[in-house]
Amino acid sequence: MIARLLRICGKAALWFVGLSVLWVAILRFVPTPFTFTMLGDMLSGHSITKQWRPLSEIDPNMARAAIAGEDARFCSHHGFDFKAIAGAAYRNAEGKRIRGGSTISQQTAKNVFLFQGGGYVRKAFEAWFTMLIEAIWGKRRIMEMYLNVAETGIGTYGAEAGAMRYFNHSAAHLTPLEAARIAAVLPLPKKREAVDPNGFVRRHGNALARYVGIVKRDGLDACLK
Repeated sequence: MIARLLRICGKAALWFVGLSVLWVAILRFVPTPFTFTMLGDMLSGHSITKQWRPLSEIDPNMARAAIAGEDARFCSHHGFDFKAIAGAAYRNAEGKRIRGGSTISQQTAKNVFLFQGGGYVRKAFEAWFTMLIEAIWGKRRIMEMYLNVAETGIGTYGAEAGAMRYFNHSAAHLTPLEAARIAAVLPLPKKREAVDPNGFVRRHGNALARYVGIVKRDGLDACLK
């Protein structure tokens, strides 16, 4: 009985590995049609706004703002920033504002293949898909996918839809401040707005706008060129 159960589990694991690798390989070349987060919004009665834009057609300021706000070592790590994870764990243990240590690669893996929310099981799957996209997609495709599926407002997905929602023009041309305002929304897209922001969003967006220049100057986005 135990041996049979182990064989079934082994086969299931092999099927999962094979199908997940195939899934990631296909999305290396085609846009993802939907995500579980989008499905959740639809089931909640929200309409979905999204428009795929190749990375080459998104203003570089947007990727730089994302790097500045979400993952400064995006081009130098292999999917996991252990310094950021350790720093977040220490900060949270000290009782300060809860903060994650997820990289853009991890966020992309979660946004594309999984669902929102916590839990160690989901984190394990997130780690698996993070390793796959780092190996199969590479940094440029990861950033391209991230900037097309990240939630930039309720029912709004991607930099293009965010730019149209907040600034009434395409993401092909974004000032550092516009890109920074969109990036400031990313951590809590259902609670923040990039248009006429106030409080934390305004302060954070203004700070990120300054960091956009630093990312460019220091070549922190070199892996995207």
